[in-house]
Amino acid sequence: MISSDAEFCYPPFLLLYCHRYFRIFNLYECDYMKRLKLIIILLLGGTYDSYSQKIFDTHIHGEAKPDLQMQQLAGAGVYKAAISTSWDLQNTYRDKYKTELLFGLMLACPNGKVPYSGQPCFSNGKDLPDIKWVEQLIIAKKIDFIGEVLSQYYGISPSDKLLHPYYALAEKYNLPVGIHTGLAGPNHGSPNFRVSLGSPILMEELIIKFPKLKVWIMHTGYPFLADAIGVMSVYRNVYTDISAISNPYIIPKKEFYSIMKKLIDAGFEDRLMFGSDNGDIKQAIESVNNLDFLSTAQREKIFFKNAEVFFKK
Repeated sequence: MISSDAEFCYPPFLLLYCHRYFRIFNLYECDYMKRLKLIIILLLGGTYDSYSQKIFDTHIHGEAKPDLQMQQLAGAGVYKAAISTSWDLQNTYRDKYKTELLFGLMLACPNGKVPYSGQPCFSNGKDLPDIKWVEQLIIAKKIDFIGEVLSQYYGISPSDKLLHPYYALAEKYNLPVGIHTGLAGPNHGSPNFRVSLGSPILMEELIIKFPKLKVWIMHTGYPFLADAIGVMSVYRNVYTDISAISNPYIIPKKEFYSIMKKLIDAGFEDRLMFGSDNGDIKQAIESVNNLDFLSTAQREKIFFKNAEVFFKK
């Protein structure tokens, strides 16, 4: 419903013309000048850039054409992103782009390879990196987080003891850990992948063993949403990104709306983080902007503020 002050300030035809933008950016809650600026832009024949907000993309991977990828991200308002991919590929991204990048250590790799792309995770072809090498890289500030943890693709629980040395390092150096959950697309090339290993409830043992560890559930655990809500309700150091589920080509818009409403109603507005997972980022941004139950402050938290808190060193 249009507020009484908006009805008083603007003629009906202007309100109808600008309604979409008022709704997306929650401009009914903003001050008079912000609304007036938008109307002037539209009346002069300009377009309002719906991707001009700040975006911290917590979930991207390497691509064959990184220059194009980074150009698209910057064009969508991404000022910072967390990238994980093969070690050799992600090193080609270092110190090249205006967008600030945080670098992750992807493990454990099925048959030593990154799912889908089939690239060797590490130059030696191993499934897991040497723990001393990892610590040296952390000290040298070459690794900003541990992830994407591919335990589900590898065929083990995210709490498996095989991964404990890496979690211990992450806790020691206050690095976040991002763990794949939920489902997977076709042709991932991981014969030990199991749907049953994608539930966030399997993280509980590692959270208990490493109580200071900052953990984020990738993809909100979908379709195991109830498990994600259960874990996040008890353990305040657990966040989630909304990558994949914000992609309308993967999850229908109505389903995404329902998921986000449940997460907000559960009280998690301070622990939801934006992620594109190399999907159409503008579509993902639009999916969030179209959630009419979110306030401007809540959108800002999801788009970048929560991630800044989570990744703070």
